[in-house]
Amino acid sequence: MKSSVDNDRQVVYRLSLGQAEINMNDCLGKRVKFSFTGTIHCISCGKVTRKSFAQGFCFNCMQTAPEAEDCVLRPALCKAHLGIARDMAYAQAHCLKPHFVYLANTGEVKVGVTRQSQIPTRWVDQGASAAVKLCETPNRHIAGLVEQHLSQHFSDKTVWKKMVMNQVNETIDLAEFRQNALGYLTPGMLRFESEDKRVYTFNYPVIHYPDAAQTVSFDKILDIEGVLEGIKGQYLLLDGNRVLNIRRHSGYEMVMDY
Repeated sequence: MKSSVDNDRQVVYRLSLGQAEINMNDCLGKRVKFSFTGTIHCISCGKVTRKSFAQGFCFNCMQTAPEAEDCVLRPALCKAHLGIARDMAYAQAHCLKPHFVYLANTGEVKVGVTRQSQIPTRWVDQGASAAVKLCETPNRHIAGLVEQHLSQHFSDKTVWKKMVMNQVNETIDLAEFRQNALGYLTPGMLRFESEDKRVYTFNYPVIHYPDAAQTVSFDKILDIEGVLEGIKGQYLLLDGNRVLNIRRHSGYEMVMDY
């Protein structure tokens, strides 16, 4: 599910199904139905797989594809700067590019890493209500080391239930947290401080947040139907306190009725 942010900081979602792209914001308040055909394609090689691994890969690609390398989830493990990667051409385009270490409010303040080209997509995918840049580094490895260092003081995980239930403290001053975070950095890390100190905010298309979120998955049922009450992060919020993680089902072949 692709996202963009308009001039009013409103998040707009578009869901790609085959050749079609559906504006999901237009479906807000309407009944939608997703029917899983039972077929799963690997998002890397495209072949049919019986089971999806790491959000969309077949077992072989999970172990060999550059998109599934360890540093995707743990940036400090990146070795591209040493000339070591599953695919150096991919690493040149994705790892050996400017990266930002950031703080985001996703229910609690978390630290994270993303490429310059993924801002603000990364923040929106995590359902952040606000985010601020902390450091700008020349590659993923250095950003990962800064993140790893700051994880002693900030969470590096998004608590998805807090995020989808909007249990977010909107009074959190990220500018203040940014200043505190800089105080935890070593002199060597401080030289990467980002000049951009703006706090970015986002408004999500939500009519009603769930009171007690319950996940639904196509691994258990073939048809998921209900009124779309909101979208936040990569989650569709359906009536009955149900939430559907779209990214979790990358590669799943389905039909949507709306």
